[in-house]
Amino acid sequence: MRTPDRARTAGLSTRGALLRRYFARKLLIYALTFVAAVTVNWMIPRFMPGDPVAAMVARARVSQPEAAEAMRSYYNNLFGFDEPLWQQYLHFWGALLQGDFGISIFVFPTPVGDVLLDALPYTLGLMIPSVLLSWFVGNWIGALSARRKVLDNTVLPVGYLLTAMPYMWIAVILAWAFGANAGWFPISGGYSLDITPGWSTAFVLDALHHWVLPFLSLFLVALGGWAIGMRNMIIYELESDYSSYLAALGAPQRLIRRYAFRNAVLPQVTGLALQLGVLVAGALVTEIVFAYPGLGSLILASIQNQDFFLLQGAFLFIVIGVLIANFLIDIVYVVVDPRTRTGMAGGTS
Repeated sequence: MRTPDRARTAGLSTRGALLRRYFARKLLIYALTFVAAVTVNWMIPRFMPGDPVAAMVARARVSQPEAAEAMRSYYNNLFGFDEPLWQQYLHFWGALLQGDFGISIFVFPTPVGDVLLDALPYTLGLMIPSVLLSWFVGNWIGALSARRKVLDNTVLPVGYLLTAMPYMWIAVILAWAFGANAGWFPISGGYSLDITPGWSTAFVLDALHHWVLPFLSLFLVALGGWAIGMRNMIIYELESDYSSYLAALGAPQRLIRRYAFRNAVLPQVTGLALQLGVLVAGALVTEIVFAYPGLGSLILASIQNQDFFLLQGAFLFIVIGVLIANFLIDIVYVVVDPRTRTGMAGGTS
């Protein structure tokens, strides 16, 4: 007969093995998803109409045909466009594994990595606060509205209105109302052109001033969806059998609402993982509306200038970000939902 300490140690060891196996499967799935997404990302620009080298030669305005042909040959060799597609694909993966994203056609000869690193902080500065704050605030408002009729009559219609509005519409409305009309906030750019970027107080305050409207456009649209979802889930949980059973036992309403909130927030965590792609797309559109110097503006510029490498690099950062965020949410879900851990144990028994 095993002692309690030995049994506890054996249980912890078994649980650790199950968790390692679970996350190993998740990592394999994410790795396969990454390979497929990067492959599609590599294919799409190359099947788009247009010739980026011809566009570069045209921008150079070379009048002599011999010089234009020499430039075309040089650029085709530099970018590897004179090789078969399968060789281009293998070279792409080889360079990618070394951290080389290629040279930008749009801002030639700047490396794509340098261009992306300049824009990435602006996109992350929009995405992370808008995603997290809209999720927390939306769930809090939804939980309150589920038990307060006055708040429910306000949150529900406003939430449906915000959720139904496309990101670009609310961005345009905010730019018109608080920028062009009221003059409270700037409506384009990430900072004023007369301020040198850096960590000075003047630049940080100016960047925050430009950040407010793009942030609000993302925050408000996502807020309505989270509030409606949490409100409906709380009502469902409060009307479930376990809530009625606890009430019949004389449990206080605070305890019942606490259990209802804990159960209702789990689908919201899953919804956060599913909505990340939509939120990223909304952030890119918002950046274009406000001419915000993030990945969205780079993607638009790369499409207009047929910059394959910059487009690949921007999409690659987005794919990596979404996959990492989903993996972190998987970890959170295992921590907050004991049914997941029980299911792992049951599935292997």
